[in-house]
Amino acid sequence: MIARTAAIAGIGATEFSKDSGRSELRLAVEAVRAALDDAGLAPGEVQGMVTFTMDGNAEVAVARELGVGELSFLGRIAYGGGAACAVVQQAVLAVAAGLADVVVCYRALNERSGRRFGRAQAQTGAASADVDAGWHYPMGLATPAAMVAMVARRYLHDYGATTDDFGRVAVAARRHAATNPHAWFHGRPITLDDHRASRWIADPLRLLDCCQESDGAVALVVTSAERARDLRQPPAVVCAAAQGSGPDQYVMTSYYRDEVAALPEMGVVARQLWRQSGYAPPDVRAAVLYDHFTPYVLMQLEELGFCGRGEARHLVADGGIELGGRLPVNPHGGQLGEAYIHGMNGIAEAVRQVRGTAVNQVPGDGPVLVTAGTGVPTSGLILAGG
Repeated sequence: MIARTAAIAGIGATEFSKDSGRSELRLAVEAVRAALDDAGLAPGEVQGMVTFTMDGNAEVAVARELGVGELSFLGRIAYGGGAACAVVQQAVLAVAAGLADVVVCYRALNERSGRRFGRAQAQTGAASADVDAGWHYPMGLATPAAMVAMVARRYLHDYGATTDDFGRVAVAARRHAATNPHAWFHGRPITLDDHRASRWIADPLRLLDCCQESDGAVALVVTSAERARDLRQPPAVVCAAAQGSGPDQYVMTSYYRDEVAALPEMGVVARQLWRQSGYAPPDVRAAVLYDHFTPYVLMQLEELGFCGRGEARHLVADGGIELGGRLPVNPHGGQLGEAYIHGMNGIAEAVRQVRGTAVNQVPGDGPVLVTAGTGVPTSGLILAGG
């Protein structure tokens, strides 16, 4: 069992912007250096590095620029944002197996000033993925928003939800971001009427249903729970870490399942998280959910067991996911309000919540749950003090 064997001991980030003005490698190095300083560790103590397959920064390049010496563990996780929590899982596995004592996880991207994920791509980069794309690219489903819109429309049809239910997710995220000085939308909350007035992107998704495009980087330092207790910051113990893929899984277009308006891959992750940690949904103090598109926040709440299928709209009504609500979601503003760093900034927020240093601190001592990107094979974490 890997539960509670390791902890996140350091977090670091660059500023979040729309034009960083520097290379992704420099962003990665800045974030890792900040995370090591947060933990009170030196670059020479790093033995492992894990990142996304989509990250453009080779582990050896980041290590070289930092002055890291030998590396005994290297890893990369696929499926875009679905990798976010899985990079931590890989680091935990390495620490638990004795392969590395200190492992750095990082993600750096110029997603606004460089390659913008919201645009159609000429190539997907893998032969099997190109075959899959052949079923939907010719029909105009060439962007994540268009792909998610199909599932969102089915969700509305199956459960009687409305686009206002999506809007309430966006309103909550932007309200939290408005009081977070690090958020791009700091000081800029929105109303439900603002959501209704925002332009269509792919029916039924409006502009304010879609996450930002951001430049920036985030890094995390993982070490054993025992060692973390002797470092500079209170440890965020990894009580559970899981990955999952559902039956008939495609990338963002799993339309051939018996039930389209669901995220079974998140259900696979959820069952592992509760089993590993010994916690249940009522124990969770706050949830940091991957909010690339608002409908998938509702569907994650259902898959994770916070409410029944089709009932998330009732949970979000009347501020249920806002600060002071039944289940505060994304107190930092999420990817809708803070920044889109492929979910890594959400893990950093969960660490702050565990430490008690978050800008929008949720009271209590219960665990904090984090999820990664959905619509693809995904991952999740449960963090707690220790």
